[in-house]
Amino acid sequence: MKDPGLAGIAALLRGNPGFRRLWYGQIVSQLGDWFNHVAVMTLLLRLTGSGEIVGWALILRMLPAVVVAPIAGVFVDRWDRRRIMIAADVLRGLLVPLFLLARDESMVPVVYVLVFFQVTLSSFFEPARQAAIPSLVSKEELLSANALMSLTWSLMLAVGSALGGLAIGAFGVEAAFLLDAATFLVSAAFLARLDLPRRDPRPRPGGSAWVRGFVELLDGFRRIARDRAILSLVLVKTGVGVAGGMVLLLSVFGERVFPVGGSEAVGIGLLFAARGVGTAIGPFVGRAISGYDEPAMRRLIGFGFLQAAAFVVLFAIAPNLPLALLLLLVAHLGTSVNWVFSTVLLQLRVEDDFRGRVFSAEMALFTLVFSITTWGTGYALDELAWDPRRLGVVSGAALAVPGLVWWALGSRRAARA
Repeated sequence: MKDPGLAGIAALLRGNPGFRRLWYGQIVSQLGDWFNHVAVMTLLLRLTGSGEIVGWALILRMLPAVVVAPIAGVFVDRWDRRRIMIAADVLRGLLVPLFLLARDESMVPVVYVLVFFQVTLSSFFEPARQAAIPSLVSKEELLSANALMSLTWSLMLAVGSALGGLAIGAFGVEAAFLLDAATFLVSAAFLARLDLPRRDPRPRPGGSAWVRGFVELLDGFRRIARDRAILSLVLVKTGVGVAGGMVLLLSVFGERVFPVGGSEAVGIGLLFAARGVGTAIGPFVGRAISGYDEPAMRRLIGFGFLQAAAFVVLFAIAPNLPLALLLLLVAHLGTSVNWVFSTVLLQLRVEDDFRGRVFSAEMALFTLVFSITTWGTGYALDELAWDPRRLGVVSGAALAVPGLVWWALGSRRAARA
């Protein structure tokens, strides 16, 4: 593989206009996603003042990926992926302004419906984007492409959330929704100029459209199940999801454990910033360790779980904020390596006709586990009155389990070789 460092990424962007357009679309689209996230949470709090209402909105942001993503994968493998991404962007751009209809508490159900449909459209967009990348770049460029996508996600998390908050403070929540809608339309404009290679038509099962769709969905699951290497890679992100409660715990740590100057917002912001920095640089650190050797990348996935587990535990018991920020950053080096390396290895191993269904199944499994662990963490905090530090230790220990399983399975494969 080519150098996935900054020089390799710069060369990829200069020499590959198709991938460059896909990346431009990701920048503006994910910028809008974080604008929307801040705006929806602010809107619900202003309408109701209820944390529970906001919590249900967060759940609705995850449920469609569990239910809809596997079905979306069938469409991604059957239809033109560029058109799917454009349609998802345009429909989201038309949908977002409807949030402006919510003027009082009675409109909360409308907000929920809009959140659900917006995330449903994202469940079509993301697998199409991931499945399209190997068609735009060479095998040697895959690591550079995915490292850049991961870096962009991390930067948009920080920049989009910050700009969303500033825009709402300066111009009101309405401006944030309108800006969000504009980002989706700009993304669609970039994708309209994207030239994806034509895919050869593939044979389809007989019967009605519903029957064909169901058969193709089962074919996707069978493709994953019959190849243990693919199955193990699909489950890597699910393994990361067992510590999903850490996202909730970071807010609690910022409020209860590490408030800065009496302000929980500053503590929360610093903790999420450390998370963002860790996820941004992790793939580059991983490349420096593993090089371009696929077996080494697989070994580093197992190490990533164990490293993240150890440093999450250390973060949970850290005595002060500066040390906690450093430990949190290092923990997310491991999880981001796992995220990017598993994506690259799947893109290399899975045939084009199955990529949409495989990545959709991966998203569904991750989101299901992430949602369960997030709910469980909230339940332990509120109903069992567990200390957040104790829950942080539990989350770290949970991350060690998939790491140990990964190493055990890798040892068995090596023994059979």
